[in-house]
Amino acid sequence: MTNIIIYSLVLIVAITMTMVGKGGGNFYVVILAIASIPMHQAATTGQFILFSASLAAMFVFHKNKSVSWALVFLIGSFTSLSALLGGYFSGVFSDYILKMIFAIMLFISGAIMLIPVKENKGNLDLKNSFGIIKIKSGDDIYRINLFLAIPITILTGFASGMVGVSGGSFLVPLMVVAFGVSMHIAVGTASSLIMAISLMGFTGHAIHGDFNPKLAIPLAVVTIVGGIIGGKFALKSKPKNLKKLFAYTNWFAALFMLYNMFSK
Repeated sequence: MTNIIIYSLVLIVAITMTMVGKGGGNFYVVILAIASIPMHQAATTGQFILFSASLAAMFVFHKNKSVSWALVFLIGSFTSLSALLGGYFSGVFSDYILKMIFAIMLFISGAIMLIPVKENKGNLDLKNSFGIIKIKSGDDIYRINLFLAIPITILTGFASGMVGVSGGSFLVPLMVVAFGVSMHIAVGTASSLIMAISLMGFTGHAIHGDFNPKLAIPLAVVTIVGGIIGGKFALKSKPKNLKKLFAYTNWFAALFMLYNMFSK
């Protein structure tokens, strides 16, 4: 696979995945692996360019007040711990079962995004009630039911850690359906979360000496461009179109996973 093809595919993934807040790290690794890059190096590079794309997108979304930092810390705290547990207990299941679970979750999360959901906006003057908190994001106020949000957040993190993904495919439905936030806020917030997760993943891989700057830095430049373009496209797109794109890319990833399972 020539460099121009690799760069083109990486750019397309960066734009598309940034638009729906999914990161796309699994696609980056597949592209690099097909290009005969050793797997450890491909995983390290994939995490690095995912971080670069998410960082660029985060600046675009933050500038347009489409990142809820309160949700970043709330979700990040619970998903990081539960993802650790999910990763630990993943050894209980075989590769086949994990892939099947992942594919089913992708299908379900994609279908959920096509369900009409009313945004859970509240009034700034209303006081917090027990188990209900208000989160301000830009000019909007969202009322979050912690009794519903925290258990679902923990399950999302556990499932993501178990199948070894950053969680973008599940974080956006979590925020849209369980938290009732707008699609633009969900995508912007997910991009910020993925940035932090991918940085930690990259650091872990790089410690083992698998980082190749000559390969990773040019690809990072490509994903930065893709992250900026994808972020701007997302902000200009209608929420219903973003939801459809999210669902379709989830289903494509699920079908790809099933194909990978049964082709061996």
